Amino acid sequence: MRGYTPAYQAKTPASLAEALELLHSQPSHWKPLAGGTDLMVLLECGTLETKNLLNLQNLNELRGISVSASEISIGALTTFGQIRDHSVLAQECPLLTEAARSIGAIAIQNRATIGGNIANASPAADSPPALIVHDALIELVSKAGIRRLPYSDFHQGYKKTQLRPSELIKAIILPRTASQERFYFYRKVGTRKAQAISKICFAAASDLNHSNYLRLVFGSVAPTVLRCFKTEQVLQNHHVLDRKAICAAKDMLAQELSPIDDIRSSAEYRLRVSLNLLEDFLLLARQKQSNVGLDH
Repeated sequence: MRGYTPAYQAKTPASLAEALELLHSQPSHWKPLAGGTDLMVLLECGTLETKNLLNLQNLNELRGISVSASEISIGALTTFGQIRDHSVLAQECPLLTEAARSIGAIAIQNRATIGGNIANASPAADSPPALIVHDALIELVSKAGIRRLPYSDFHQGYKKTQLRPSELIKAIILPRTASQERFYFYRKVGTRKAQAISKICFAAASDLNHSNYLRLVFGSVAPTVLRCFKTEQVLQNHHVLDRKAICAAKDMLAQELSPIDDIRSSAEYRLRVSLNLLEDFLLLARQKQSNVGLDH
C-alpha cells in the first residue's frame, strides 16, 4: 500500500515565530517535518496518519553547531553529516560523532536531522544512547518561551516524549569536558555493518583515573533507551575492575534488561550480545586503566 499524496497538506513557515504560532493556534493539528527520512518511509507505505505536515526546512534558527566556553549547542535541524564532521564534537563528544557515522548511508546522514531522530522516539535510534552518556540537555521552544530538561528524562515510553503539542525541539545542549582520561565505547549491532536498524546499540564511558564517572546506556532493548544504573552501581562498588567485578556486572545487567522478540531479532540474542558488549567495554577499560597507570 502506498500513500496518496493529494490527501496530505504541507505548510512551510518562513520563520520560527510563524511555526510556533501555527502550533499554538492549532495544537496537535500539524506534524513537524525535518529531514523526512522517517516520515517519508511512512508516507510511502501509506501508514503516515497525520495529514498536515509542517515543513521546517526554512527555519535557520534551528540550524548549526555553536560552541561556547561551557557548552556545545546543536540545532535541531543540524544533519548527522554536519555532526559527523565537526572537530570539537569529535574531540569532546566522540560517541555522538560515532553514532552520526553509523546512521544509514552518506545520503541519509546528509539529510537526517538530530531533532527528527529524537522526535521520532524510536528505541532503536542511534543517537540517544550517545546523548545520554554525554549528559545532554534538550531545549524545547514554544510561543510561551524556552525550557530545558535532561535528555535522559525526555523519552517516557515507546513513541512517547515530553514534547508538548505546541513545542518544537530547538537544540541539544552538550556540556563541554576537558577530561583527557575518559574512555568511550560505542557499538551498533545490526543485520549488516552499515545501513541497518539497530538490533542492539550500546554507548558507554568511564574515567580511567578510577573516579565514579560511569555511564552504561543501551538502545533497542526496552521501550525507551535504557541507562543501567544498577549495573553501574555494582561496578562502582568494586574497587578493582577484575574478573569478579565483570561477572557481577553481567549478572546485574541480565536482570536490568528485558528485551523483546520482534521482526529484527530475538530477546535471547539481544540479551546475549548485550552481555558480550558490556564485557568487551570493561575489558578494554581495564586495559586502558593499566596503560594510564604505567604512564603515570
